[in-house]
Amino acid sequence: MSFADLPAELAAIEERGLKRHRRVLASPQGAHVVVDGRNVIAFCSNDYLGLAADPRLAAAASAGAARYGVGAGASHLILGHGAAHHALEEALARYVDLPRALLFSTGYMANMGVVTALIRRGDAVFADRLNHASLNDAALLSRADFKRYAHGDMAALERLLATSCARRKLVVSDAVFSMDGDLAPLPQMLALCERHDAWLLLDDAHGFGVLGASGGGVLQHFEVRSERIVYMATLGKAAGVFGAFVAAHGDVIEMLVQRARTYIYTTATPPMLAHALLTSLAIMASEGHRRAHLSKLIARLKQGVAGLPWSLLPSDTAIQPLVIGASAEALRVSSALEARGVLVPAIRPPTVPAGTARLRISLAAAHSEGDIEQLLRALHDVAVES
Repeated sequence: MSFADLPAELAAIEERGLKRHRRVLASPQGAHVVVDGRNVIAFCSNDYLGLAADPRLAAAASAGAARYGVGAGASHLILGHGAAHHALEEALARYVDLPRALLFSTGYMANMGVVTALIRRGDAVFADRLNHASLNDAALLSRADFKRYAHGDMAALERLLATSCARRKLVVSDAVFSMDGDLAPLPQMLALCERHDAWLLLDDAHGFGVLGASGGGVLQHFEVRSERIVYMATLGKAAGVFGAFVAAHGDVIEMLVQRARTYIYTTATPPMLAHALLTSLAIMASEGHRRAHLSKLIARLKQGVAGLPWSLLPSDTAIQPLVIGASAEALRVSSALEARGVLVPAIRPPTVPAGTARLRISLAAAHSEGDIEQLLRALHDVAVES
């Protein structure tokens, strides 16, 4: 392949309705934003608790910068592991009620680090087919035997585990599936891991801060604990800042410190962000009204889409996918909504299976009931025009 081939390949992507475009956000993240010069109501952010632009976090970040500076200046294992990082790791472990936590720069890097540090050639990884790309890429990079099962099919997972002769087994799964919004059947998965001597890596990027009585995530939601669980969550969604962490048994975390290349060979995140996240955790724990309001908005949306020609996938989380079907039609509906001042992204293959292009409606505690009503009016108006 040469550079001369690229224009034709890009044109083919556009012809299939799969070309992506970046938007320019000119305001703080929130329910009402300025995008590409227009004021819109946004239903496309992962800022589930409305904390990304909270002035208390901005003040904490400013205080952290004054105290620690901006850049970490080194990797964690050289001289970049600051007091703010250390305090945040201890706070995160307490928050999710696991023995120890370790910070990573991103969720992608965390998943890469965990899988490649714990699993290698001769081992096996078992993955739900709708897992996030980072879990799939990590499994491939590990060189382990990579087995995938149909979404949520615990019988299929048990067959794969029962017939595996791998030295070490690792089941990896989204906790909340990012494009469908449903939850992994955690109790059943853990029972299978116990029965077949496997570890369980959970990517709770979209559940941390949202699920559970105090926002402790999917483990708190299902009230499960096990030394077999390796728990990963991100800090740029409900927590409103940036980064990720892994929490697990102390020996697992120590192995990541020693072997996780995405932890060892990268500069630590700015300590000012770790300092801000301590404030974020306190807000998440104490302001349960944010989660309660979000639950009310989810219920209203589910009630209000009745009668539309498109189907809402079964989800009780902030991710509410409205399946349109063809990519071109999903783009048309998204564009028609935007013309009405409502921004909802069209998600197309390969992110979702062919024929299931959808509007991924992301709700947040920052939305008002009036925002939901405006979204519903716009959806019904567009449906009439279809």
